[in-house]
Amino acid sequence: MKKIIAVCAGSFDPITKGHLDIIKRASKFSNKLIVGILNSHNKKYWFNLEERKILVEKCLLEFNNIEVKTFDGLLVDFVLQNKANTIVRGLRAVSDYEYELQLALTNKSLSHNQVETIFLPGSRECLYLSSSLVREVAFHGGKIDEFISPDIVEDVKKRAKEMKEKEMIGIIK
Repeated sequence: MKKIIAVCAGSFDPITKGHLDIIKRASKFSNKLIVGILNSHNKKYWFNLEERKILVEKCLLEFNNIEVKTFDGLLVDFVLQNKANTIVRGLRAVSDYEYELQLALTNKSLSHNQVETIFLPGSRECLYLSSSLVREVAFHGGKIDEFISPDIVEDVKKRAKEMKEKEMIGIIK
């Protein structure tokens, strides 16, 4: 039987319980799961790439078949460079499917059929979660404990406070 080396990728700014749900479930059917943290030059992040990697690693210490890596560029190139054969993508809503299907077919083509994509529906408790929602709630001092791992709550609260202070003195908008 072929070994499943899977990649679950995202920006993870910050990683949410929804992300963790997909990652943990994917680790059950993968011999090795690589969590790939994307650095997109089009996004403004709260946490830099290395900080996001540290936050993700804090949440996944208990898993011995998960490796956390960062990357820049095309997901399919990252997958092939890491000798993986599967991409795992979480779906929150039907609206995600069309976009994710387009990516899956493109990645399959670019990899010359070497890479398959598996879609996992988000768990009911996490369907509404997104990193941007967590950042918004944290920025306004709301309770974020139910949205992210307890391992990173203080990190996110601290960064929210820093972002609020920067906004107050006009550094960011």
